[in-house]
Amino acid sequence: MQVLFDGYTAIRDFMELGGPVLNAIAVTILLMWILIVERVIYFRSEHGRRVAAEQRAWAEQQEHRSWYARQIKTGIVSRLTRSAHGPIPMIKTLVALCPLLGLVGTVTGMIEVFDVLALSGTGNARSMAAGVSKATIPTMAGMVGALSGVFAAALLTRAAGRAVKGLDEIFINDGRSD
Repeated sequence: MQVLFDGYTAIRDFMELGGPVLNAIAVTILLMWILIVERVIYFRSEHGRRVAAEQRAWAEQQEHRSWYARQIKTGIVSRLTRSAHGPIPMIKTLVALCPLLGLVGTVTGMIEVFDVLALSGTGNARSMAAGVSKATIPTMAGMVGALSGVFAAALLTRAAGRAVKGLDEIFINDGRSD
């Protein structure tokens, strides 16, 4: 139990050192990783079931060669592609947002340093160090969040590409001769 309390205290102290921008970075990273975990779960469980269900629906079609049948097939492939890519663009947006929020933290920390310089000159090194800390910690947190998200987004983009590759052929060659 003491380990949990010590961990909570360390996280709280870190969040206080970085200032209020660090809270926004933490929420952004949390949301990004929730979406990443959702995509991993989707590819491991749901995507295969959706493809199989669409294959059954396609197999129940009376004919497969008319213009109407091609439009149905196009709709099926489009739905599967859209569901495979899902929130990946949102993940990429959150990845891009992390360093920008880190930059906001840098600016706010440097404003604090300049305020200390304006009020007390260069004689108050401790107050200046607190501002520099508020400037560097959000930058570091934003970059770490972005790097982890870039790696995960690249893997998810590749997985989505593999998941939709060849969907057209699946719904063409079903063994029927209409």
